[in-house]
Amino acid sequence: MLIGSPGIGKSDLIKKVAEKTNLKVIDLRLSQMDPIMLSGLPFMSEGDTRSEFIPPAYFPLEGDTIPDGYNGWLLLFDEINQASASIQAASYKIILDRMVGQIPLHKNVAIVAAGNLATDRAITHKMGTALQSRMVHLQLAIDTNQWIEWGNKNNIDYRVLAYINFKPDALHIFDPSHNDCTFSCPRTWKFLSDILKNEQTISLDILPLMAGTVSEGVAREFYAFCSIFDDLITLPEIMEDPQNVVMPIEPSTIFALTSMIANSIKESNAKQLIVFVARMPIEFQMICLKQAIMKNTELLSCAAFKEWIVVNGEDLFGEV
Repeated sequence: MLIGSPGIGKSDLIKKVAEKTNLKVIDLRLSQMDPIMLSGLPFMSEGDTRSEFIPPAYFPLEGDTIPDGYNGWLLLFDEINQASASIQAASYKIILDRMVGQIPLHKNVAIVAAGNLATDRAITHKMGTALQSRMVHLQLAIDTNQWIEWGNKNNIDYRVLAYINFKPDALHIFDPSHNDCTFSCPRTWKFLSDILKNEQTISLDILPLMAGTVSEGVAREFYAFCSIFDDLITLPEIMEDPQNVVMPIEPSTIFALTSMIANSIKESNAKQLIVFVARMPIEFQMICLKQAIMKNTELLSCAAFKEWIVVNGEDLFGEV
């Protein structure tokens, strides 16, 4: 069982594992189910003297054919500790005995459960010891560097990545007793990135949308940070004279600049941009070019990157 605070990516992580192991995901939200949806419906057997249970079609059972292109299934019991005691009890037999009613699950079924922490006031119910002892429990923690790496590979808006690089604690600000309508977490930063993807500049008009996504306080700080981008030197200015164009000295401005360059660099402009990046303090060079490589690994074959790696490769590959 994977447990952790709301919005940090538990379900997504499980589905990513399923993708890597080539398992078809069956996502069952136990908080939305009735016990009969786990045990099956009764029907009369031959002779009409006894009843049996027909297992639900979503459970892969012994004798079922594995879907083409898969190695099996991953059965995800999501929101398990938000389910009522009767639903939790109905899952005992499936989790421990791998049986749906009297029929065994397919041998190629992996079972994983996920739930929120009780301390986070996320509408959880206490799990009985009978269910607790049927699972191995792993608590998911947030790693900002890993999230930024994921964000680079999944087209998270470069301004969001720049802000989280600048202020890592902002990735997850969660107080169970908060009075805001929402809070900042990996899930809501992804939502905000989707809102911003068609916004070349961030105007005051969309501040209410941002506040309704990551909370008002965080949204205002993020908006103030993004105003830096309006005053940044432009890509054409850098390209025209990368050796002499003014280099900012404020860390927040350099963070913004590293994300802008990482988002824009390609083989055709890499030579000039790397000349400019090489003028930054080494830690910002690492941040910028590491992000660029995460977005596009083909840059590693670019001549300008190769030259930079000859000088800084040990530092870079200690980070990548």
